[in-house]
Amino acid sequence: MPDTLPFPARFGSNSGQPFTRRDGIAKVTGAATFAADNHPEHLLHAVYVPATIARGRVTQLDVAAAKAHPGVVEVITPDNCPPLPGDPQSKPFMFAFRFEALQDDTVRYANQPIALVLGETLEAATEGARLLNPRYTALPPRVGLDGAEPYKLEAGAFGGPGETVHGDIAAGHAAAAQAIDVTYETPEQYHNAMETHALVAQWDGDRLMLDIPSQAIAMSCAAYAFYLGIPPENVTIRSPYLGGGFGSKAVVNGPQVLAILAARMTGRPVKLMLRRDQMFGPTGHRGATRQRLRLGTDGAGKLTVLDHESLAVTSTFDDFVESAAFASQGLYAADALRSALYGVRVDIGTPGPMRAPGEASGSAALECAMDEMAEALGLDPLDFRLRNYADTEPGTGRPYSSKALRDCYAQGAERFGWAGRPRQPRQMTDENGCLVGWGMGSALFAAPMFTAQARAVLRPDGTGLVETAAADMGQGAWTALAQIAADGLGLPLDKVEFRSGHSDLPDGGVAGGSGHTATAGSALHAAGVEAVRRLAEIATADPASPLYGAGNASVVGRDGRLVLENDESRSESYAEIIARAGGAEIVGQGSAARSPEAAAGHAMYSHGAVFAEVKVDPALYQIRVSRLVGVFAAGRIINPRLAESQLMGGMIWGLSFALHEEARMDARTGRVINADLAGYHIPVNADVQGLEVLTVHEDDPHVNALGIKGVGEIGITGTVGAIGNAIWHATGTRVRRFPIRIEDLLAGA
Repeated sequence: MPDTLPFPARFGSNSGQPFTRRDGIAKVTGAATFAADNHPEHLLHAVYVPATIARGRVTQLDVAAAKAHPGVVEVITPDNCPPLPGDPQSKPFMFAFRFEALQDDTVRYANQPIALVLGETLEAATEGARLLNPRYTALPPRVGLDGAEPYKLEAGAFGGPGETVHGDIAAGHAAAAQAIDVTYETPEQYHNAMETHALVAQWDGDRLMLDIPSQAIAMSCAAYAFYLGIPPENVTIRSPYLGGGFGSKAVVNGPQVLAILAARMTGRPVKLMLRRDQMFGPTGHRGATRQRLRLGTDGAGKLTVLDHESLAVTSTFDDFVESAAFASQGLYAADALRSALYGVRVDIGTPGPMRAPGEASGSAALECAMDEMAEALGLDPLDFRLRNYADTEPGTGRPYSSKALRDCYAQGAERFGWAGRPRQPRQMTDENGCLVGWGMGSALFAAPMFTAQARAVLRPDGTGLVETAAADMGQGAWTALAQIAADGLGLPLDKVEFRSGHSDLPDGGVAGGSGHTATAGSALHAAGVEAVRRLAEIATADPASPLYGAGNASVVGRDGRLVLENDESRSESYAEIIARAGGAEIVGQGSAARSPEAAAGHAMYSHGAVFAEVKVDPALYQIRVSRLVGVFAAGRIINPRLAESQLMGGMIWGLSFALHEEARMDARTGRVINADLAGYHIPVNADVQGLEVLTVHEDDPHVNALGIKGVGEIGITGTVGAIGNAIWHATGTRVRRFPIRIEDLLAGA
């Protein structure tokens, strides 16, 4: 994609404005239709039966008892499950995962589907599932980071490398005047979006209609078509609303495929919605990690080596491994830099992308290790980071497309009051006698861009219509993308209709990786530009138009009018031009993709700094995060209100990571023992006290034509480490595993 847009100006009056969510009223009034809100005639309800062991075989299912239930219509087991034309153990796309869909009676993880029951009502299907009363031959489960022998990865997540080395690592270690060697652990975390995974499947011959929450509509159509043996154009996905996704709703999973097969078997629509406990298994999660960081510095506090290894769990049947070590690749200048990934195969569902995959876990360990190194050197943590500030991408030497991290540090430190921080721990208390600690962490996340298409229409009445199959999983895409599209059309936002969330529309790309606004937005803007260009061609060739004879390059679209830039008295409304031309709609098509030259020539990231204050009861060691200040530089901000919401959400997730979130495994059964929102803790309002977000403007001419990066994930990175460092500063106890618990502090007291 070119670095500049030829016509009109890149931005109008809509971008940069804090518009409220266009979908907000529909959501708060209940008018928004989520997948499970669809109830076609003759609907059957599906309930999948989860394995209650983690390893072994199913030896018996009481199918007769289940079918005897008056409301049960069908029971699907490995004995009668139709084969899938596309092998579910294959990986036809980069963003594909192997899944279990009753190919055999083998159990590979707890909560794996071992049968599917269809009922006239949800209650009947649920009761039928209980009547199956499965029996097993169980084997001892392999769980945790020590559950099997580690192996070195040849490739990381999404086709990335298994190891990256820049410089002479051995020489970097040898040259260090000061060194640390520390190990941090992070737990398994499971997706728990407000809307659990759901779908309604309907067949019409060999055509399939799916109501399903999807972060990647076009890609999902292709995936389902592959597995089901039908052309991609025969799959229609409707996904106007998602109740959260965080990576898990971009991936095909076994229970959903089984429900689609059930609809084909019975000739009736089938609805499946997972229970909360069923989210702990087949829908992906963040795998546990153990990370070893060896840092060395010279006498001036400059890094001679940053050596980061991570071990992460994965399933026995797939290869997705949390790429935590690669969080060290893009941030700090070091003479030698190494990131290496190791995996361990255990009896769990395959991990997958979960908000800031790799970077969330890796930055938690990296930022705490940086503080440990600063303490060993007797330096302030911010001073140490500034001494190792990277002006070009570490290792590669590529220039950053833009980088305002110094500004983030400066503004955050001033806002927080960092200059008053004592270097030694246990030096501050509040009026109630609680220990007070201050910590910080750097935030970094890549600024990717995918491919997308869009369509824009100027209607005869002068209003606009824009279309793309984008996904709004709560981040505000309906609003921010419409703002960008309106600027492309040169119209006020309230004069533009935005259509999205349907596979019949142009491919809006993937809502993930903090790249959706940049990707779909660029396509929408380009489509609007093309529509206005076509209109300008008509006007400048029409002797009856005030713009007759003016070249396209000197005409811009503004507030529903074409205007001659150097003579604004010459202008005409869109409606007048279209009416005189016969009244036909003016259509523009747009696409977006990052040029190979831009991708190869620059390092593209969003940056930030997070400062945390914690208060710790000196008797009970209860921890409260009393203040969080985050300052982020993420290119051009389209909607400050929505960007602030996203960054706050990421920081709250970072608080959750640091203090709350952890799936606990029963080593005897391989089952998650806290598979609900009572035992699987996440923050509530009382846990989030002072929270402030600031953004630093960046003009980035390289990242894409609009200068947009992303804010969806960077808020987690930096926050976890900032809280961990603040806890050390309050207590003097360094805890090297997350979440940090009361008993960890008691043990170090």
